[in-house]
Amino acid sequence: MPPSPNSTIQTLAAEAGQPQLLAFWERLDDASRGRLEAQLRGFDWQQIAACQQLAASRGAAAGPAPTLDLSGAWTPPCHPLNSGEQQVIEAGKEALAAGSIGGILVAGGQGTRLGFKGPKGTFPVGPVSQATLFELLLGTLRAVKRRYGHRVPLAIMTSTATDAATREFLDRHNFCGLDPEQVLLFQQGTLPAVDAATGQLLLDAPDHVAVAPDGHGGMLGGLAASGGLEWFASLGVETVVSFQVDNPLARPFDPEFLGRHRLTAASFSTQVIRKTDPAERVGVVAEQDGVTRVIEYSDLPDDLAAERLANGQLRFHAGSIAIHAFDRGFLERAATDADSLPLHLAHKQVPCLDPSGRLEQPKSPNAFKFERFIFDLMPLAERVTVVEVAAAEGFAPLKNPSGTASDSPETVRQAMVAYARRHLAAAGIAVADGIDVELDTASILDDDDLRQLAAAGSLPGNRIDHPQVVRAG
Repeated sequence: MPPSPNSTIQTLAAEAGQPQLLAFWERLDDASRGRLEAQLRGFDWQQIAACQQLAASRGAAAGPAPTLDLSGAWTPPCHPLNSGEQQVIEAGKEALAAGSIGGILVAGGQGTRLGFKGPKGTFPVGPVSQATLFELLLGTLRAVKRRYGHRVPLAIMTSTATDAATREFLDRHNFCGLDPEQVLLFQQGTLPAVDAATGQLLLDAPDHVAVAPDGHGGMLGGLAASGGLEWFASLGVETVVSFQVDNPLARPFDPEFLGRHRLTAASFSTQVIRKTDPAERVGVVAEQDGVTRVIEYSDLPDDLAAERLANGQLRFHAGSIAIHAFDRGFLERAATDADSLPLHLAHKQVPCLDPSGRLEQPKSPNAFKFERFIFDLMPLAERVTVVEVAAAEGFAPLKNPSGTASDSPETVRQAMVAYARRHLAAAGIAVADGIDVELDTASILDDDDLRQLAAAGSLPGNRIDHPQVVRAG
């Protein structure tokens, strides 16, 4: 018979009130026992206790979270992104030329909802090129280097599920043309799921506790633990911009956005789109009693979500698109406070072992998962600046499988083609009806590149009659 758990690991499980985690110890071989013991020793049990306390406050019935009092909340002033204010634009250009801008690409998600096996960043979405999300977004950094002469150091946040495959993809694709020395990969953390009825942790294998990624707020802890904040500082980065891997139209390094952040001396700046449909599933930026925060769409009561002002505009119309600029010092200070990002919980179906060791697939929510949101740093900022970008110019999220009415591969590709046709037309380059075109993100940063392309006569008659990827230089 295999040995019983050693007294040390027994003590750890007992003191944590989790003896059930060793229920199958006698079935495990040495390697499996080692994996389980390492996982248990690696847990932050104080944090787990906080998760259990939050779960207990909701109760086994998992009723709705307390309704927020938003009686005095309104949408804060939003600066339009294409204001044409040269002083603001020049401030952003100077920051890019000085090499003081860094990026964080949030890329921990898998392509499961898309019916795709692998990290979401490896999903091919280019309408003509079939380029992946990674290739499109990392290409933008190559265009910034080409224009301003400085690389943008990029930290890429993976997860336990995507880290190995992401590293393999980047190696195989030569980091999509970036200097590997300017790219830092780090993992977000995980948090155990908690049984909604008992408050106990769950096993999803005899040698493994059921865990889930700790949300995009895991960016802060993961970056700090990996030495990423010191890495940015060593490279002279003063402003760090985070953006999501699922939005190929993202404009994190737009000079006007960066310039507005700098000139307003903001600790935290964020991009929003104008929300017109109350049912649109995006959080909103709101201000109340001098504090600015993001309210998740699920936390905004239906009546308030639908409330409109006298001009017909939604009262809460600043839809968050998860593009944020941070003062690096602000992130450093927040990283030293374990309570800077509160826990959020969600009632979910979590596969787990029954008492006999058989894996059950629950048909209804049975457990709580926990995560943190990076936008919860907003109330801690001394100054928050909100910048509004037209959705067609900066937001085409890929979230749903093919055939879905919105946020699907088809709608994203349509948005990318429409963006390309619109900007080519503005530069004097005509595109025949029904022709798909795509802008090469690695060589075309903005309309200046397209105007130079048109002036050079690189396209015969400045007209496009067949599907193609338009490149400059």
